[in-house]
Amino acid sequence: MNLKCSVRLLPLMLLIFMTVVFAQDWPQYLGPNRNSTSPQKGILRTWPENGPEVLWTVEIGKGYGGPAVKDGKVYLLDRDDEVGDNLRCFDLTSGKELWNFEYEAPGSVMFPGSRSVPTVDGKYIYSCGHNGDLYCVDINTHKPVWNTNVWTDFGGKPNTGERGFGGDPDKFPTWAISQCPLVHNDLLIIASQAPEAGVVAYNKLNGDVKWKTPSLGLTGYVSPAIVKIDGEDHVVMITASGGGRGRPVVPGKVVGIAPLTGDILWEYADWQCGIPVPSAVDAGENRVLVIGGYELGAVMIKVDKKADGSYGATELFKTEEFGDQTKPALIHDGYFYAQFGTNNTRDGLTCMNMDGEILWKTKRDPDFNKGSMILADGLILATDGEKSLYLIEPDPSEFKLIASAELLEKGQNWAPIALAEGKLLIRDQTQLKCLKVAQ
Repeated sequence: MNLKCSVRLLPLMLLIFMTVVFAQDWPQYLGPNRNSTSPQKGILRTWPENGPEVLWTVEIGKGYGGPAVKDGKVYLLDRDDEVGDNLRCFDLTSGKELWNFEYEAPGSVMFPGSRSVPTVDGKYIYSCGHNGDLYCVDINTHKPVWNTNVWTDFGGKPNTGERGFGGDPDKFPTWAISQCPLVHNDLLIIASQAPEAGVVAYNKLNGDVKWKTPSLGLTGYVSPAIVKIDGEDHVVMITASGGGRGRPVVPGKVVGIAPLTGDILWEYADWQCGIPVPSAVDAGENRVLVIGGYELGAVMIKVDKKADGSYGATELFKTEEFGDQTKPALIHDGYFYAQFGTNNTRDGLTCMNMDGEILWKTKRDPDFNKGSMILADGLILATDGEKSLYLIEPDPSEFKLIASAELLEKGQNWAPIALAEGKLLIRDQTQLKCLKVAQ
């Protein structure tokens, strides 16, 4: 190859390199496509005896909020319940804290600490705090561009210590606001779940409300998801069920919303989960999988567009043998994987096919309960919800463990993990660790 040809190819080579680096970011909850899947290649299939190399460790506060990664920087919404929220930025290579932005938002709930994962879009980072404080922060100036409160702005009562068990919309949520912001085109979409608004879309640049739905049902802890229906994006939101003990029984809902207008497109109104956390899963072919914990399982819905342009939602199956208390299911080659550890049932990592047939469960050997999983390079990196990390080959015929290691100290590793540039970010109740998991 001559010099002139090399010079001409240089911009193309740089573009390819930049695209690969960009694709390996983890800029939001559940990764680039919000589905727990990474384009990362070269995942290490063998580990040293003590597990993957720990590149750095930083001290953090209590909580369950996971990190986001963009352009070599790690963003974490940390929290001190006596003071408020603290958006922190670390260097991905060294772990050095580069800057932070904190604001007053005191208050505590059961299982105290942080809740959500920030979203990075362009030069802005969006985060929603424990009390519902939604901030847009400029990543260059480290100053807020706009902020609002997704709960009190729409009739929700402030966090005074009185809890709203059973999804009561008139009281602050029992386990606080747990929203992970969703950027869609020019909109920042989030579930207020307050008395006067279900899902709200803001202009992502200035915070103006572009649309809001009415209340969709009882308050839960689910963040909105995007699902393709006939090739078009639908925002899908899940509400809590409630009632009993003298109160009327209220089923939960799965609702499809037009992302640009907020119009309600379809609704499924027979979901039974009083404390829903996992967001909806796009199962392909207009199918939506919804899962929950507390022994309440899963439902598969099929959405069809009618001749008049309206939509209908049909239940394909329900099962109490598959679910996850804190994360949506992971899909690989047409099979679902989830950690179905509940208060009364410890089924561990569980595999289910598209028809709702359970293929295997690890039970307590090994035990998985409220952990997090990422699919990368045909493998699953999984935390068990306590102290260990696992490398698993997904296979519908059996559980195939490749490697495992105990890496954490304080347990309750319920936060979503993140993978970027071959580095896995994992936290417990006192530390955030960065591990080398790829070549």
